[in-house]
Amino acid sequence: MSALISCRDLEKSYASRTLFQQLSLSLSEGERLGIIGPNGAGKTTLLRVLLGEVEADTGSIHRRKGLRTAWVPQDPRFDDSLRVEEIVLAAADAAGNAVERAVEGEVRARIVMDRMAFPDVKKPFGALSGGWKKRVAIAAALAGNPDLLFLDEPTNHLDLDGLLHLEEVLASGPFSFVLISHDRVFLDRTVSRMVEISPVYPDGFFTAEGNYSDFLLKREAYLKARTQYREGLANRVRRELEWLGRGAKARTTKARSRIEKAEALQQELRSLDETGSGGRPEIEMGSSGRRSRRLLVARGISKKFGEEAPLFSGLDLLLRPGQCLGVVGANGSGKSTLLKILAGELEADEGEVRRVEGLRTVYFDQKREKLDAEKSLRRCLSEHSDTVIYRERPIHIVTWAKRFQFRVDQLDLPLSELSGGERARVHIARLMLRPADLLILDEPTNDLDIPTLEVLEESLRDFPGALVLVSHDRLMMDRVAGILLGLDGSGSATFYADVEQWESGRRSGREQKRRNKAPARRKKTRKPGLSYLEKREYDGLEAAIAEAEAELARLAALLDDPSVASDAARVQEAFEAHRLAEAALEKLLERWVELEEKLEAGGI
Repeated sequence: MSALISCRDLEKSYASRTLFQQLSLSLSEGERLGIIGPNGAGKTTLLRVLLGEVEADTGSIHRRKGLRTAWVPQDPRFDDSLRVEEIVLAAADAAGNAVERAVEGEVRARIVMDRMAFPDVKKPFGALSGGWKKRVAIAAALAGNPDLLFLDEPTNHLDLDGLLHLEEVLASGPFSFVLISHDRVFLDRTVSRMVEISPVYPDGFFTAEGNYSDFLLKREAYLKARTQYREGLANRVRRELEWLGRGAKARTTKARSRIEKAEALQQELRSLDETGSGGRPEIEMGSSGRRSRRLLVARGISKKFGEEAPLFSGLDLLLRPGQCLGVVGANGSGKSTLLKILAGELEADEGEVRRVEGLRTVYFDQKREKLDAEKSLRRCLSEHSDTVIYRERPIHIVTWAKRFQFRVDQLDLPLSELSGGERARVHIARLMLRPADLLILDEPTNDLDIPTLEVLEESLRDFPGALVLVSHDRLMMDRVAGILLGLDGSGSATFYADVEQWESGRRSGREQKRRNKAPARRKKTRKPGLSYLEKREYDGLEAAIAEAEAELARLAALLDDPSVASDAARVQEAFEAHRLAEAALEKLLERWVELEEKLEAGGI
């Protein structure tokens, strides 16, 4: 396979801080690269260097002639007045330079929009939620028919349905891609190679073949070998220092080369210690210690807006200390609305919510409390002094900042100069100062790096109060939540044991919805209301649908064939064929419904 892009000995620094150095990698056709690392380590910078938007300080980059690239940034921005289809079609048009390619582009754009499951492609961009805006950006990038796709945190703001759609798109796409993500399940399911950008490595990065699970095993082996080397080096330094310290008379007879070697060993040891001090933030949610058996009881609560169907109806909940309830569902299904009702910020239309007397609730809003972007980190962590009060004892602001992996030289920087993940850690630091009986967290994981996610998971598992959690991080939900409540946005609320059971239920629901579109088979008959050609088409649709269903069943069986499952190339080919067959059947069923409606309009 030919290389799409290759780089050698890249180095990039900002001020006196080196992000990475001597970084060399090559991306070939079909490769899928995942990039991880602590917040502020330089992941987005590396992506922009590979894309060509930022110049490396040293090193070289070669891109294949005519290489088509597309870019999905963390925060997609389009004209709010443009409709979804206008944005995606414009992206397809920009990729074509001839009438034929323009026609192909429109077809491709329509297919992409269908695959991303937009409910209304005529909706203006400004009216969309954060998750649907991200889907628009992904669809626009794919409509450009890229050879190489760059995605920066594509899973942020996507609901679990959106994640599943994106996984399917990336798994079956004919393009290569480079993505930054902290979603560990997503990385496991999509990438074939990993790079971690981090100051704990001598050159600022570590790379390994395989998905995220493979990467963890290889990184553990590397760090173990490095620890063993460091211990051996420390022993050598100690022996050399003992030798050098035997006295002035002995030193006069020592070879100068050995002294220089001892100094070099000490410098190497210092370098290892400096690069190996990555550390993790210290997160521990404050609890009031209340042990009441029932903290909150909700009975028969319902909520709807306007004339729309209720988001949920007749819902009963009981929250006790030590219990974690996870809430899942598509964007707009009512997750945040339910959390606001439980937090007391919104009233239910029906039913009642009873809280134990003096209940202390801490609510972490999905939109996060507004912080002045021009205010310094120091004043965001502690507004009026250089001391915070944590668990009734004062802590100096420098010590508190270090607990969340902030450097002393960052304290006087405005918040606007921090990365998204660093700003997320500011919110968690503020949250920890408020002890709670009931902790309600709406998407606390957006922008957090993996080390911080892991520490947050541990803290939430140890939280002695009650916890209600909304998160699109599937691994966190499985590790923290004891039970899941799934909302469908149409009044239904169902409890699940784990995310896998919920995903299975969603897939079954989509399949049932597809089947329900197929009307009952009718005997072939000619009816008024259709033109001659439409009657002929209508008469042939039953056989065409039956044939399409048989083909779909054949391809589904092929995907389950062990000989196919063991061959990555055949799996991708079979998956794409199954997707196309499913789309073809869907179009036939839609056409059947369309002609049926036309018949009814004709008076039958």
